[in-house]
Amino acid sequence: MLKFPSSRLAQRLALVVCLLLGVAARAADATKPFGEYQVKAVFLYNFTKFVSWPTNVFNGANAPFVIGVLGADPFGPALDELVSAQSVGSHPISVRRLGRDEPIGGCQILFVARSERERLPDVFAAVKDRPILTVGDMPRFVELGGMFNLALSQRRVVIDVIDNAAARAVGLQVNSKLLDLAREVRNGPGLTAPRPRP
Repeated sequence: MLKFPSSRLAQRLALVVCLLLGVAARAADATKPFGEYQVKAVFLYNFTKFVSWPTNVFNGANAPFVIGVLGADPFGPALDELVSAQSVGSHPISVRRLGRDEPIGGCQILFVARSERERLPDVFAAVKDRPILTVGDMPRFVELGGMFNLALSQRRVVIDVIDNAAARAVGLQVNSKLLDLAREVRNGPGLTAPRPRP
């Protein structure tokens, strides 16, 4: 069981404020209350607040909003605890671990673990043209077809690249506040907007 500070809600809100202000949350080592993947779990949760999905992606008004984790799960219980009792509109957030033989089309966010690096082309082919936000944290993730890539910079978790053109192409709308946090935003040929890297 993760040991959160006395108020999980207060910690959550503080990290949301950090995200909004463009201050990347510090990734502590595994002995600290928040380690790298606990911080990355917070980023995934915040993506549900700053990305809009087409309404027709849900089977019903109360259908769950699914965060899928494909491959070797690096989050442990952190992601489940963070989204517990949270929702996106009327859709309760749930976390689904996906094995290699399971269909991956039934989620709104798909985090692709590093264990799946060698089969990224197959993963992206399986979600092609679907309104699924693909998130990773490995080199060339966006170049190979992903939408958001997280990275560590000076021991801080940052949004390294957002392929906004790829997101728009499948009906996803990324809030400008989130785009402002990325070190690089790709809006299509000739419209890439790199930012200074700390």
